[in-house]
Amino acid sequence: MTPDQMRDASLLELFSLEADAQTQVLSAGLLALERNPTQADQLEACMRAAHSLKGAARIVGVDAGVSVSHVMEDCLVSAQEGRLYLQPEHIDALLQGTDLLMRIATPGNDVGPADIEAYVALMERLLDPSQLSAKVAPSAPPPPESAPAPVVEELPPEPEPAPPVTSEPARQNKRMTEGGERVLRVTAERLNSLLDLSSKSLVETQRLKPYLASLQRLKRIQSQSARALDTLDGQLKTVDLNLEAQEALADTRRLLSEAQALLAEKHAELDEFGWQAGQRAQVLYDTALACRMRPFADVLAGQVRMVRDLGRSLGKQVRLEIEGEKTQVDRDVLEKLEAPLTHLLRNAVDHGIEMPEQRLLAGKPAEGLIRLRASHQAGLLVLELSDDGNGVDLERLRGTIVDRHLSPLETAQRLSEEELLTFLFLPGFSLRDKVTEVSGRGVGLDAVQHMVRQLRGAVVLEQTAGQGSRFHLEVPLTLSVVRSLVVEVGEEAYAFPLAHIERMCDLAPDDIVQLEGRQHFWHEGRHVGLVAASQLLQRPAGQNNDETLKVVVIRERDAVYGIAVERFIGERTLVVLPLDDRLGKVQDISAGALLDDGSVVLIVDVEDMLRSVDKLLNTGRLERIARRSQQATEAPRKRVLVVDDSLTVRELQRKLLLNRGYEVAVAVDGMDGWNALRSEDFDLLITDIDMPRMDGIELVTLLRRDSRLQSLPVMVVSYKDREEDRRRGLDAGADYYLAKASFHDDALLDAVVELIGGARA
Repeated sequence: MTPDQMRDASLLELFSLEADAQTQVLSAGLLALERNPTQADQLEACMRAAHSLKGAARIVGVDAGVSVSHVMEDCLVSAQEGRLYLQPEHIDALLQGTDLLMRIATPGNDVGPADIEAYVALMERLLDPSQLSAKVAPSAPPPPESAPAPVVEELPPEPEPAPPVTSEPARQNKRMTEGGERVLRVTAERLNSLLDLSSKSLVETQRLKPYLASLQRLKRIQSQSARALDTLDGQLKTVDLNLEAQEALADTRRLLSEAQALLAEKHAELDEFGWQAGQRAQVLYDTALACRMRPFADVLAGQVRMVRDLGRSLGKQVRLEIEGEKTQVDRDVLEKLEAPLTHLLRNAVDHGIEMPEQRLLAGKPAEGLIRLRASHQAGLLVLELSDDGNGVDLERLRGTIVDRHLSPLETAQRLSEEELLTFLFLPGFSLRDKVTEVSGRGVGLDAVQHMVRQLRGAVVLEQTAGQGSRFHLEVPLTLSVVRSLVVEVGEEAYAFPLAHIERMCDLAPDDIVQLEGRQHFWHEGRHVGLVAASQLLQRPAGQNNDETLKVVVIRERDAVYGIAVERFIGERTLVVLPLDDRLGKVQDISAGALLDDGSVVLIVDVEDMLRSVDKLLNTGRLERIARRSQQATEAPRKRVLVVDDSLTVRELQRKLLLNRGYEVAVAVDGMDGWNALRSEDFDLLITDIDMPRMDGIELVTLLRRDSRLQSLPVMVVSYKDREEDRRRGLDAGADYYLAKASFHDDALLDAVVELIGGARA
């Protein structure tokens, strides 16, 4: 593969990553716009996402992506400028374009020119001014029944019916490949067994350490015995010993020598065996653990769309709100939760949420609301799924029980609400009179309960007539052994599970910068907030005489923070000991454990700690970490700040400049770039124009007004290549204007050299 081909492949991977992120922004924004088509912030977010995708597709040469994102951007800009009011058919078409863009960004996609032409033609028809005043035809068929239905879910035998608009090829590709590697389905029981065996193996290898220590001590005792025997032999030479005594002494020395040799040989063999066994057990456990832990969001892929699309097909307006997407869940639990959650969500849409006109008559908003919340409580994964629908018609349920001969009339009349609701979980039980493609077969809640029981959990249904229903699910979430990084905070030991650690590093005082009154440092091209562990854990700050600061970088999905500690003790395999129930939930702590020397270590609840960090940030009570002032040293290389909201463009410019020898920092928008410029020194600023929060023109204007920064060279790199756009950038104070449409490597690098010279000062 040539260097150009390697670079193209790398850029295509970056474009795929950016498409994944930007299509999520588009999906969320379009669903919000469906509820409020004039919501300015969502229109702006969707327009910028489409604009960024268009630019990223253009720079990597994906013409299909340029065409699709261009017509989507035109539609959104028209809505922004008030020339178009987004109707349901516009939202449908934009969502279709979002799915199409994701397919285009997927390697090996089957998108052909005909698909692109058809979509562009569809959007052009929708944007035709002659059709803007046309009356909107309802896109959803009339509902099959007008009467409110109780909350019962009965689905066809298929465990996971596909949502109406979800892209099936993309769904299959996601399940068959992950990170470019082939994925195989493994049963939860086998994965649990593998993790259980690997954890036991890891613990068993630790038991060899005291045996090895005992053998080492025995070797020392034998050496001391040999020296004592030599001393005795020397003293006995002055004594006239008989022949038997001399032979006994010689035999003792010989046997002791043989024992020493045998012990040394076996000790070496056992030491080698223990080391190899420990390495194998560690690799086995780490692999099994990595296969198991996943964020709860992985089971939610497409569920918001599914709820929206199913609601539209039934003539209902439904919105799904999700809380706790970052909650960590065992992989096998996630796999078994997907089908029950799909059943319950479809149940809530089909049976729980009423028709819009019925909701309005009942004094409710026309749009129904479904809430799904995931959290950890006392070692359990707790899921709560509620809706604001009509609840369960208990009298109709009671009559159905009698009609199906499940209970005599007299007994049914005495059943409590809780007892009545348990009948909904019986196999084949349904309140529907006829079978539809959504419900009526009586297998929905039965399947939910069966799958939850397989996880050794429980599910409970609660309802309030006319106000809705709530399903409460609890499934176990326990790990008997966890690999952790043990650190010292306030002269006490704490353990961070390695599954939540991004990296550990030493920070020099000059690596810490102040942004918007908070301390940050650069990590993988972004600013990461820095927080003292002593403040989070409410421990007194210890004395650290080192020149560097010890930092643990923890990540939970998109949330990344650096936690400053006093000392790294090392990685340890810990057997988790649950805290006493009488303590309740201890803030930022999940459990305890014992170290090899018998001392106690507390295991950090990283998810809870991230909430504590957010709370400190929101209340403004974050303490600064003291830094030692050091003599400033001149940077050996010239520094360039790249400001662009497109990941693809940002990464391309960074790599080009790094390869030429420049030191490069990046910022994701104008505000981030302005904060970086005020806190650090740079030799050149390269900025885009269209960016959120602060655009490039505002950034350059602020820079030219600052006495310290007004002489800094500035290059504008923008997709806008019209003369008036170029003039606008230069008038704001830019020294060079480069159009991305004619962008190539040499053009950028030549311009940088022209402005600031070579990489070395």
